[in-house]
Amino acid sequence: MPSATYQLIIQAMIARRQILCMYRGFARALCPIILGHTVGRERVLAFQFAGGASRGLPPGGQWKCFDVADMSEVELREGRWHSGSSHRQPQHCVAEVEVDVNPDSPYGPKRSIATPRSRKPGRKR
Repeated sequence: MPSATYQLIIQAMIARRQILCMYRGFARALCPIILGHTVGRERVLAFQFAGGASRGLPPGGQWKCFDVADMSEVELREGRWHSGSSHRQPQHCVAEVEVDVNPDSPYGPKRSIATPRSRKPGRKR
């Protein structure tokens, strides 16, 4: 059964919400792109656009692989969806892809997520 954090990440992916969390001693802000498992561990490939990292975070952010079990204080928030300027490189973070926000995913995800419809101005969810 998926962990509560894993399920929360799925919600973030469906709603295109940012994730705020603590990970290995650093506060991070990220957008999850691919979610699944590698050798039985829950993992997420995300674009980290703010917060800290052991080697620093380059201006504009960078692609990062996260072990879901090491994420804490996870919360979703509204905000611009970040996915970097390009992500054409093959990913090696998630071996068994369950969810991919890319509708044309080359990884054969078990679940697909359609892009949400745009909201009408002044309307909140």
